[in-house]
Amino acid sequence: MVGRVFRIIRTPLTLLILLGILCYGAWWGWKNIIAPPQKTPPPPCVPTKVTNKSLKTSQVTVRVYNGGDKKGLAGDVTRILRAKGFNALDPSNTNKKIETPVIVGAAAKDPEVRLVKSFFTGAKVEADHRTDHTVDVLVGNKPVHMNSKAKTSYPVKTSTVCLPKSSASAQPPS
Repeated sequence: MVGRVFRIIRTPLTLLILLGILCYGAWWGWKNIIAPPQKTPPPPCVPTKVTNKSLKTSQVTVRVYNGGDKKGLAGDVTRILRAKGFNALDPSNTNKKIETPVIVGAAAKDPEVRLVKSFFTGAKVEADHRTDHTVDVLVGNKPVHMNSKAKTSYPVKTSTVCLPKSSASAQPPS
């Protein structure tokens, strides 16, 4: 008698378990299809040799963002930085409202941040602990005062500096 009851219940019970697994799989698949894509972290920096223990502007990657109402300011600053030898990426806008220029990098005391800061008078420095060691320059509504006497190299204590992969690969072998 028990064996007969078990056979009668076994088939619907198996179907219910399989239906539950199917529903869970459909729910999991749908949740992953509609989820936004995950951002990939920026590539970490690459230890790059510097000649004469000096970091040059051509080894620093800079992005300029306009955080003010003055159109074209980020483009103007980008052109100036490129003329000084920086590897300046195309300018863009930021939603952050900026008044005075802000230099953003991995750490305020990093050589690439200090080199970029030397070209701006009155700029503030912020650290965001980024791993790729690029430097962002945020410009705003106030005029940007450039230091025309800034040097295109910055002394470092070691013979290697951690730089973005694109800057490191653009360097000629030494």
